[in-house]
Amino acid sequence: MDLNGKKIAILAANGFEQAELKVPRDRLTKVGATVHVVSLAAGEIKGWDKKDWGRSVKVDKTLDEVAVDDYDAVVLPGGQINPDLLRVEPKALKFIKDIFDAKKVVAAGAKWEDSEVVVDQGVITSRNPGDLEAFSAKVIEEVKEGRHSQRSAA
Repeated sequence: MDLNGKKIAILAANGFEQAELKVPRDRLTKVGATVHVVSLAAGEIKGWDKKDWGRSVKVDKTLDEVAVDDYDAVVLPGGQINPDLLRVEPKALKFIKDIFDAKKVVAAGAKWEDSEVVVDQGVITSRNPGDLEAFSAKVIEEVKEGRHSQRSAA
């Protein structure tokens, strides 16, 4: 699949699960998407890799520098600390809600179902890092099709 011309925001903060940012970023970039790591502040954010701090990742844009119209999708990596930092930040919540309201793809965690990948009204979820290849493939498919799918297990 080719995502040339598509732009994806990966919204993350310190404590993101290392693989849950890296795998989708690398897969989306490989198929031609422009991927920006978006965070609360400029500089770098540090990942969490299983039981300890992982590697740092450069922040491409801050929440103050992005607009919903600039992106076709947002990916939200899980982690130990990352979700707690984002859920209390009004700008992060507004960005995610605006992407969803614009019927663009939101790839995140939600109500758990024992399936590799689930799509529910444009929200793509997966169970754990073991599902990242299927998760990334579904993000690519949904962005390529430009759709805001109804609920389906993949």
